[in-house]
Amino acid sequence: MNDLSLPPPPPPPPLPNAAPRTVPLAGMRAAIARNMEQGWRVPRVAQTIGVDVSKLQALRAAAPAGSRVSLTAYVLRAVALCLVDHPRLNARIREKDIELLDDVNLGLAVSLDEGLMVPVLRNADLKSAAELGEEARVLADGARRGLLSAGSYQRGTFTVTNLGNTGIDAFTPIISSPQVAILGVTRVEDKPVVRDGAIVAAPMMGLHLVFDHRAVDGYPAALFLTDLKRRLEAAEDL
Repeated sequence: MNDLSLPPPPPPPPLPNAAPRTVPLAGMRAAIARNMEQGWRVPRVAQTIGVDVSKLQALRAAAPAGSRVSLTAYVLRAVALCLVDHPRLNARIREKDIELLDDVNLGLAVSLDEGLMVPVLRNADLKSAAELGEEARVLADGARRGLLSAGSYQRGTFTVTNLGNTGIDAFTPIISSPQVAILGVTRVEDKPVVRDGAIVAAPMMGLHLVFDHRAVDGYPAALFLTDLKRRLEAAEDL
């Protein structure tokens, strides 16, 4: 029997090779890559908790429009106070020991087009939420404009990174070694919670703690995170 089917069409000619789009692994990007690789090698553990920010939102709403404090500033204030009570998280790991630090210096991750920078809010436990919010704004602006000195990025004891404005629900940030912990903050979203036996909607924020298990065990890390939740939900000393 003759095969009357048509032969397949010839393949199309190959397209000319386009020049690849690349981002040089140099300068700031190379420094970030080195730091991330070092942090990735840490034996890390992640813990997550949800926080009802109803009282924080009410606190903000009650303040005059020109003096309202951001939720991030309240988080920074609460973190600083909790680190005083949980010094194992306010530390850095060295070759043969773990150094517990007296100063509470919070690194605040700032996203730039070129990469990620982490300026430091020094002695954060001695500052109000309003002071921390204003200093964080100035440091973030300075980092984006390239106006900060090298010293502005040094001596951090704990880092906070906030992706709340991106709509992200959860992530596990990489520790800024030799620090022993980092806190990730995610968006506020109305979720069902039980209050007095009734299901109601509440604005819930996600907190995601990543810690170096060489320096901190799971139980004390959990105590820090639950204490942070308690402070934020009660708007205590904020």
